[in-house]
Amino acid sequence: MPNTTQTVQEIYQNIVGKLPLSDRLHLAALILNDLTQQNVSLIDISDTWTEQDRLELTTFSLQHIK
Repeated sequence: MPNTTQTVQEIYQNIVGKLPLSDRLHLAALILNDLTQQNVSLIDISDTWTEQDRLELTTFSLQHIK
């Protein structure tokens, strides 16, 4: 089975990257519209903060203290 990441990068470099900007934007819109029509279970839309969420927020905040 081919490496999916490599395949996606190759598609981008060989096909998408060579398209004019307007076509790339149109393609991006098509992809995003398709994703919003699907029940994408990878996106957590709950309002509940997990311990991992709080840890990531704290870590990010502490990195930006001057």
